[in-house]
Amino acid sequence: MYTVLLSGGSGKRLWPLSNDLRSKQYIKVINNENCEEQPTSMIQRVWKQLTKAGLSNNCIITASKGQVEIIKSQLGDEIKIAIEPERRNTFPAVALSCSYLKTVLHADENDTVVILPVDPYTDDSYFAKLKEMESILLNSDADIALIGAKPIEPSSKYGYIMPEVSGNESDYIKVKGFREKPTKEGASELIKKGALWNCGVFCFKIKTILDKVKSYGLSDDYYQLYNNYSELPKISFDYEVLEKADNIIAAEFTGTWKDIGTWNALTEQMYNNTIGNVVLHESCENTSIINELKMPIVAIGTKDVVISASVDGILISDKQQSTRIKDCVDNFTYPPMYEERRWGTITVLDTSVRDGIYTSTRKIKIFENMSSSYHYHNDRDEVWTILIGNAEVIINGIKQLYSAGDVIRFPAGTKHAVKSLNGIEFLEVQIGHTFADVDINRITFNWDEIDAK
Repeated sequence: MYTVLLSGGSGKRLWPLSNDLRSKQYIKVINNENCEEQPTSMIQRVWKQLTKAGLSNNCIITASKGQVEIIKSQLGDEIKIAIEPERRNTFPAVALSCSYLKTVLHADENDTVVILPVDPYTDDSYFAKLKEMESILLNSDADIALIGAKPIEPSSKYGYIMPEVSGNESDYIKVKGFREKPTKEGASELIKKGALWNCGVFCFKIKTILDKVKSYGLSDDYYQLYNNYSELPKISFDYEVLEKADNIIAAEFTGTWKDIGTWNALTEQMYNNTIGNVVLHESCENTSIINELKMPIVAIGTKDVVISASVDGILISDKQQSTRIKDCVDNFTYPPMYEERRWGTITVLDTSVRDGIYTSTRKIKIFENMSSSYHYHNDRDEVWTILIGNAEVIINGIKQLYSAGDVIRFPAGTKHAVKSLNGIEFLEVQIGHTFADVDINRITFNWDEIDAK
């Protein structure tokens, strides 16, 4: 059995900490049972649980190409990633995942796969249930098997799985239909009829989805499907597959399960009420503050409030109202101001445009013994000022050593890469007709492959 973590979120529900490159699943604010001083992210927590359950060896992560660096930064370089060339909703993501399993991991079409979201907050019994899904699917002779959590309250935050008959004594129920986020009153009625919270877990044979891919006249080879990804319908898995399936069953899960994709839910699992440079007065009640900026945040007399500040913006919200954040920021079009990469971090300090010339100033940190790609830019110059540490820089095939205080200029077309010898920080000023990674031509990611002397 294979498992797939869908990790392609757009990063709006936990703004301003999340953005298109650092979606909610990568934010490190969740309580870490092993070390209170080192909080963990959702994806790190789930991967640890998968590993503990023995499910990580046959597991892949499906994510957009812009998130590959942060995944490797948090989970390591050995992680298998099915890369989406663009975001196209959950059905295309699942289809690409199945083609990756067949092409890259050489899975058989009759093998079973479990698709699950990357961000559930749950206990180890959830992963024990995942391990049972293959036998449940095969024994039930169903097309698709789901997991439904037993509701602990009539919540309007979740979708519901409706059974054909309530009180079924077997290890699964026959699914009659679905209800998406009802009112609390409606949820109460659904629970009385035996409805379960929809955990967003799908189990089926790989062939089930690959046959759908072929029905669109597309190849099920991962590399060909990647190149023709835009030809898949931009539709959810629920609408494209579940609503058209005749034989769906659901296994009930009775352990802890929460969706912590909103500020209100996330603050309940934070390792501390305050993170960063924060002064929380004793008059505050149920107030959570995360501050990634250097300047302090002081809160006095607040109640049921979440405050979050980063280089991407500042949020001040009543916790119960924080679910409206996506409506407020959906039209924001500026690029992410913070990125976490495999080798370090990037923080945008300033951007400007004048007479068609773009200028961007970024602070870049590179971890010890890590290196950037060897690349060049066609339409911009760069100027680096080393602030901290020592670095080896390759410029057009020539290696040179630089240290704090040194300034390096890279005219457009200059091939360059940097390796941190002891942890470095530098300012990068871009001057030209493009910002950030719009104009980047990578030659290699591997420092040892660079032809330099």
